[in-house]
Formats: sequence, C-alpha cells, structure tokens
Amino acid sequence: MAYSDFKNIDDIKQRFHLKIASSDSLFANIPEVAVSALLQETLRENIPLALNINTEKARSELMIAPVLVETRKMLDRKISLFSGIEFNVDESLNLTGYCDFILSQSPDQIYLEAPVACIVEAKNENIKSGYPQCMAEMIAAKLFNKQNATAVSSILGVVTTGSNWKFLKYQNDILFIDFDEYLVNQPGKLLGIFAAMLGGEKF
Repeated sequence: MAYSDFKNIDDIKQRFHLKIASSDSLFANIPEVAVSALLQETLRENIPLALNINTEKARSELMIAPVLVETRKMLDRKISLFSGIEFNVDESLNLTGYCDFILSQSPDQIYLEAPVACIVEAKNENIKSGYPQCMAEMIAAKLFNKQNATAVSSILGVVTTGSNWKFLKYQNDILFIDFDEYLVNQPGKLLGIFAAMLGGEKF
C-alpha cells in the first residue's frame, strides 16, 4: 500500500487516531506578498497553456512547479524542493511511496531532511479525492521528523489541480482542512501562506 492508495478520510482517522477539523478559514489573515515580475510573466504565459493542454503533467509543470520554485527563491533558498521523490517512512503503517512535491526546512537539495510541506496533485481535477493521500503524506512527514529528532511544530499540506489550491495543516494530532480555496491567479496569497508556514511565523 502506498500514499496514493489511501482513499478514505475515515480510514485515516481510525488508523492514525486523528481528529479532522474543516470549519475554519486558516489563512484568511495571512497577507499577500509581492510577486516577482518573473513569476507574473511565467504564470501569464503558462496558465492558459496548461488549461488548454489540460493534462495533470501540464498542470504540474506549468502551474504548480513555478509557484513552488518561487517559494524557495522567496525564502532565500533556505528550504529545498523535491519532485517525484520516494518517501518510505514506515512500511508497517503503509506510509510508503512517491510524493508529487515536498518542501523541506533544510536547504540541502541533495537528500531530504525535515519535510514541512507535502503537495499532492489532485487526480481528475477532484480536490477532495486528494485529501487522504495528502493527509497520509503529512503524517509520514511528522513521523519522519520525529524519527530524526527534528523539531517541526506543524506540517503544511496542499491538494491542488494547479489552478485551484486547498491547504491543510497538521498540528497536535489534529488535521485541519482550510475552509477557503485559492486560485493560481492569486499567487501573492499562495506565496504568503507558504511564507507564513515555512518561514516560521505564528498564526
């Protein structure tokens, strides 16, 4: 069993003894940040192209990846970005498999340490269907950090179609699903959320 085999939120709750909360706007008060001219131009060119090609690969390469690369650049490359990485944490808990994207608190780009954000590409443009996989990856990230004695207070999760972005937060054995959904044409807000979480701000 791999992360992508998790299909049911109830299974996640029972298997890992978690509480799920989904009624709050988690990031409404997070301010937007300035978007570089490069990202603005990239998205202006890429978004219509990705939407017209309309494949998961195109959405990943043309919309998701540029936002994540900009996040790394915005944080002075003090974080690392991994794509399509194998992330085997605990086979007995079925926390194994490949992750679409992971952001790490460490600047080391050679190997993964201190994962703090797990980004899952929604299949068939269905955001909700991506929740269980994203949650499983977030749980694995928290366990990985515990095994390596890395102090990370919360894990950020994202399920995205490229055009639509839904954020999750895992903290104190509660998985929060943000009530709000954001669009790729709101890059300042997306970057603001990443900055607040990965930059160590409290909210």
